[in-house]
Formats: sequence, C-alpha cells, structure tokens
Amino acid sequence: MDYFPLFFKLTDQPCLVIGAGSCAARKIELLARAGAKITVVAREISPQVATLPDLVIHQKDFEPSDLFGFKWVISATNDTATNQYISDCAKVAGVWVNVVDNPELCDFIFPAIVDRAPITIAISSGGASPVLARLLRAKIETLIPPAYGVLAKLAEKFRETVKQKIIRPENRRIFWENVLQGRVAELIFASQNDAAEQALTDAINQTETLTNTGEVYLIGAGPGAADLLTFRALRLMQQADVVVYDRLVSPDILDLARRDSEKIYVGKARSNHSVPQEEINALLVKLAQEGKRVARLKGGDPFIFGRGGEEIETLMEQGVAFQVVPGITAATGCASYAGIPLTHRDHAQSCIFVTGHLKDDSVHLNWTQLAVPNQTVVIYMGLLGLEKICDSLIAYGSSPDLPIALIEKGTTSHQRVITGTLSTLPDIVKHETIQPPTLIIIGTVVSLHKKLNWFANKAS
Repeated sequence: MDYFPLFFKLTDQPCLVIGAGSCAARKIELLARAGAKITVVAREISPQVATLPDLVIHQKDFEPSDLFGFKWVISATNDTATNQYISDCAKVAGVWVNVVDNPELCDFIFPAIVDRAPITIAISSGGASPVLARLLRAKIETLIPPAYGVLAKLAEKFRETVKQKIIRPENRRIFWENVLQGRVAELIFASQNDAAEQALTDAINQTETLTNTGEVYLIGAGPGAADLLTFRALRLMQQADVVVYDRLVSPDILDLARRDSEKIYVGKARSNHSVPQEEINALLVKLAQEGKRVARLKGGDPFIFGRGGEEIETLMEQGVAFQVVPGITAATGCASYAGIPLTHRDHAQSCIFVTGHLKDDSVHLNWTQLAVPNQTVVIYMGLLGLEKICDSLIAYGSSPDLPIALIEKGTTSHQRVITGTLSTLPDIVKHETIQPPTLIIIGTVVSLHKKLNWFANKAS
C-alpha cells in the first residue's frame, strides 16, 4: 500500500493552515470537526475563512518560524513555489505536512470520509484519483445508514459491563457479533433506541448460558476472482477464528478473512500433498472441539472435486457442527469468463465433469462415455494427462478435429485461454509455460470462444 491508514485524535491539537481560499476553508472545516486548534497564515483572507469560528488568523506571508509549536501543517496556497518551500521547511522542522493536490510533497493526505461517529470510514486513492475516492465514499454512504453511529454508541455504553460479565475474549466476540447483527441492531435501525437498550441489557443478563461452541464453515471460495464469493461466504469468513485454506484460494480472497484470524495453509498440489487429507479432517475436528469457528476455504465448490464430502463425514462422526457454503465451481466460472457456454442448442445438450487424475495419479476414465458427440466434457486437473486424454478420446471415436480449450488461472486478471483440437493442443501446450490452476473444456462449444470472449475484450 502507498499510504498506511491511521486515525489521529486531533482534539485540542495545534494545526497550522497556510492559505485562506476556498480550498483552505474546506480543510479548516474538516479539522474543526475533529476538534483541532487551528491557526491560519495568509496574506489574503477570503470571506469563507474570515467567517469561520474559533480561528487564530495571522494576515501575513509565511515564514519558517511560523511552524514552531505545530505538529501538522496544511499548505493550501495556489502558488507552486510557495507550496514547495513550505513542504521543505516542514520536513526540516519535523512537522507533518500536507500540500493540497500535490501528493509528492505530502507526509499525509486527506481521505474521503464517511462520518458515522464514532464509526469513521476513510477512503483514499493515494492521491491518484480523488474523484474516484469520493465516488466510492458515495457508494458506502448508501450502504451504511446514520443509525450505525447510534449502534456503536450503545455498544460503547455497555462495553465495560460486557467485559466484566463475559471473561473469555472469544466469547465476548461471539456475543457482540450476535448483538450487532441481531434484534438489538434491528431496533436501532427502527429508531427504537430505548427498546434496543433494554434488549441489550436482557442479552447481557442471559450470558450465564453462553457457551463457546465450535463450528466449521466449509466454504467454496470460487474459481479465483474475489468478487465471485457469495455474501454468506464473506460473512462467515469475517467471523471465523481460524481459516484453513488450500492452494487454489487466491491471496485476494484470503485478504477478505478477519484480520486477526489464524491462517493455516494445507495446500495440496498434484503429487505433493503438504498435509494429507486425513490430517486435514482431524485438524478441523480438533479446532472446532477447542471452541473455535473454523472457515475451511476450498477453491471452487467444496462438493465438486473438493473432497468436501470426506471432510464433513469426519465432522459428523465426531459430532462437530458445520455449514456448507456452495461456491462457483471452476467449470462454470472459467467457462463463463472464457466465453464458452457449457451447453448450447446447436452444440451440446449435456455436460460432464470429470477429474483428470485419481488417487493414484493415473488417468483411467470412461472413454466410451466421454467420446459421445453433442456434449461438453470438462476435465479438472488434467494438464499433465492432456496428451493421454486427447489420444484416448480419438481412439474411442472422437474426431481429431474436435475443439478443445485449456484455461489457465480462469476468472482472474491473469486468465489465458489456449485453444486447439484433440490432435493439435498437446503440441501447442508443449511450447507454452502453463501455471496452475487449469481447466480443460472439450466439445464444439469451444468454437464459440473467439466470438463470445467478452472478458478478454473487456480487459483489453
């Protein structure tokens, strides 16, 4: 990140503003809302600044000695040389400086702010596009009603009481998550503040029955793109104490999990299982029995070649509570982003999903079934067996000219689609450097790729 986000308490802190035009007025108003003690230095004072309350105004040119006693200075003049001079002087004096609309001269910048005091949200583009930051602020404003500030103040009022009542931090977290997403919150949103306070009091009085019960969330993380997660997946990731994830879960998706959650990597690659499946099953049980909420993130959908069934069998045998959250499987996600419909009235009336290798890493498939015309075959984990797959289909009656596509890193910004036929694709791939994950699609629907390749056209 270009700028590290911090929130400073400016109450009664001395802040210096150089300049007194309309731009300076906007910065002064923001600082005043935060309780800062503001001094203005400028030769000309605009009416906008002159009418602002509680300012100390020195109508003169800036001098380096003006920085004495200040921690913050904002240069809001319309003269480039003056702004450069103020920035240089501030850095020598050890004073943090902001030069309006000139990030290169700044130690700090002003974000776009969503104010739901005591909740404050700051959005910054690092100076790259202030307009975009303001547009994002407008979107967030519509999602977070002012009542969230009232809800935060209610939580603050009872925070110490809850801390004394519920000793274990993990239990307190669960309590507050239930309160802030449940009936208390709904009463606040309905402007029934007294009823909300009573409901919170009742909830606190009932905490004797609160137990720290573990649970496993088996979550399909989708084919790669973070914005293809479901709302439920995101919500459970945000409340999980531990995240157990595999190789196909992208860093962008992992970043959406709760920041303070423990992250445990159990990635499995072909012929290189860092953690055997049986140990993963036992780990999920152990963590849940310790009272932790565990998000088990699996690429794609947990029930489509994701071994989700094996994991929940163990959970059921051990009496561990769990939820299953479906995800967009690689077949539908990658096909959609490659512009290859899996079914089409003119091409395919059925679709088959198969895995390219079995437990012993062999490729033994029902070739007779897969060679049937007018269908689409999707092969997961088939890169290393590609040549045998193509040769076998041809041997069992498929046309050597049958279209086939290999999709690399589907749905992400690094997606690549390589097309050919059963007779040509193995040689094409030999001359390419392919990075997993990959997916293979076979059938005449692949011929629609060039025409329907919307994602590549959009990205370009």
